[in-house]
Amino acid sequence: MTNINNKISTASETLSGSLVIKAVKESGVQTVLTVPDKTTASGLLRPIAADKNLQHVRVCKEDETIGISAALSYSGNRSLILIQYTGLLDSLNAIRAVAVDYEMPICMMVGLLGKEPGVLPTDSKRYGVKIIQPILDVMGIVHHVIETDDDISIIKPAINKAYETSSPVVLLIGRPPVAE
Repeated sequence: MTNINNKISTASETLSGSLVIKAVKESGVQTVLTVPDKTTASGLLRPIAADKNLQHVRVCKEDETIGISAALSYSGNRSLILIQYTGLLDSLNAIRAVAVDYEMPICMMVGLLGKEPGVLPTDSKRYGVKIIQPILDVMGIVHHVIETDDDISIIKPAINKAYETSSPVVLLIGRPPVAE
């Protein structure tokens, strides 16, 4: 289930945090579950925490977000998990059980800390970044790289599809979003 946008961006391109948040809201997400993430902290995490139209829930450990997100989906509340790739790796068993085995619409936005701009994650020199997409492929989890403003149009349909098909999706944030 590889991502559909395997293009390579340039180092000079940017990713607008406010446009990412707008797309998240347009998808119907009401709650954002977070563990601090250096990649998305200034461009996404801080603006989300200050946004009165999104419920922001801070959790202690990434795997906690999986169960909370599943529970929210039962009550008709769409949620998004915002974590770093190391937290995704730490949560693989919870993701396997809840998102894959129980077919839950778990939507994750995952910061790829240290990924080089313009380099595909699988070509990264950072081992942890390099293995994320292959792991998601083996698990059958749809994923997309969001690295520039051109990629933002993927967010809303990806989240909507996850909820329509009751399946997980991972949006890999390939560079720190710019705060406006």
